[in-house]
Amino acid sequence: MDRPGQDILLRTLSQVHSVNPAEDDAGINGNINGADRADDSTSEPSQAYKCLLVLAGFMMTFHVIGINSIYGLFQEFYTSPETNIHGAEGQDALVSLVGTIGSGLTWSGSIFVNPMIGKTDNVKLISLSGAFIMSVGIFLASFCTQLWQLYLTQGLLYGIGSSMYYFPLMSLTPAYFDRNRGAAMGIVLAGAGVGGLVLSPVFHALLARLGIRWALRVLGLWNLVLSIPISSVLTKKHGAAAGATGRTRSVGAFLFAAGNTVPVYFLTTYSISILSYSSSTGSLLLAVNTAVNSVARIAMGILADRVGRQNTMVLSVFFSAVTVFALWYDSDRGRFIAFTVLYGIWAGGYNALLPTTITEVYGVQNYSSVNGFIYFIRGLGALFGAPIAGVILGSHQRGAGSSKMFTMDALRTRYNDVAVYDGALLLASGFCVAYVRWLDARDKGGWSWRA
Repeated sequence: MDRPGQDILLRTLSQVHSVNPAEDDAGINGNINGADRADDSTSEPSQAYKCLLVLAGFMMTFHVIGINSIYGLFQEFYTSPETNIHGAEGQDALVSLVGTIGSGLTWSGSIFVNPMIGKTDNVKLISLSGAFIMSVGIFLASFCTQLWQLYLTQGLLYGIGSSMYYFPLMSLTPAYFDRNRGAAMGIVLAGAGVGGLVLSPVFHALLARLGIRWALRVLGLWNLVLSIPISSVLTKKHGAAAGATGRTRSVGAFLFAAGNTVPVYFLTTYSISILSYSSSTGSLLLAVNTAVNSVARIAMGILADRVGRQNTMVLSVFFSAVTVFALWYDSDRGRFIAFTVLYGIWAGGYNALLPTTITEVYGVQNYSSVNGFIYFIRGLGALFGAPIAGVILGSHQRGAGSSKMFTMDALRTRYNDVAVYDGALLLASGFCVAYVRWLDARDKGGWSWRA
């Protein structure tokens, strides 16, 4: 039977319609009984195990989302005159597609990973297999000389592997927490910002000293070594996280994911091409952005536990859009630094609160399936955002010696168009989330300031 209010719009993001558990919607729905797939023990997990799980989740997002968040460094190198990829110089749209395939599949791979989690008792094997595939994709990218090869390695292989590595921890962790769920998931997701903070200068140094090929090989091997103890933490599965059913449609998730990838991918290129910063300064700005994002995820999670998760999410999305329009558009150095910091704060709120809000609205028992499809939509949004921004920016060469180089005014105008496009995506997502907030209050019988 349909649940009231869920036939219109996804309460956490845009639209949802829950279906009969017996239905099987193109592989999205599962007939998995939580009790059948639960951990053999129904006792409450120990506090020590919960802490270990949070630590493992933090380290997992440290290098999965951390690697995704520094793709701007790859973007700048692959499109520069020093590139090792034939036909990539100046091709922002084509090169950004490599990163969006990888990061998009990290999320949209949930559509096949979550059913695997529901049907498999030993989720550790899923996580370890994914880490191996992900690392192989990074390592093989070091041998690439053509863009299509990057699409297969740093895009497809990396994305499939990172999704299999990411979701076992991310799908199961919220089930272990209740009152402090926002804070716990904020800490887990803060690893993404810390990862970007650490990996940005480290990879820039590797790139400068070893070159792109050995930098990728070191990154791939490091990723594999780090992932083994992290995956080993997954020794049991909380009964409430075993599986559920649901068919989801999400406009807000698509729009925010599309908008959120644009600053991450083009922050470095903007700082170098328009503001004439050095590449090392560009990587430092990216590191600052991810560091602020990391702190914001924890802070927003704690705030949301007290004033309401949906309230905090609505504010974070709207202020992300305002920051893009006010500070990135036609930015100078001072405003761009302010944008780097403030966008990191507000974007961190949405990313930290998405899992906890899903759990709050649909319940822990439905988290796995609803979360899985929402992240599938987010992955599609990521595929949509940065490549279109690259098309708007157009093909152009770096370096004063290039006859194809845009004039500075023309290039700045195109970056302004990218900022307007990005801000519009985030603003539209904000209206979706606000509308969901209103629907949720209506379905619960009245407005509550804390929700």
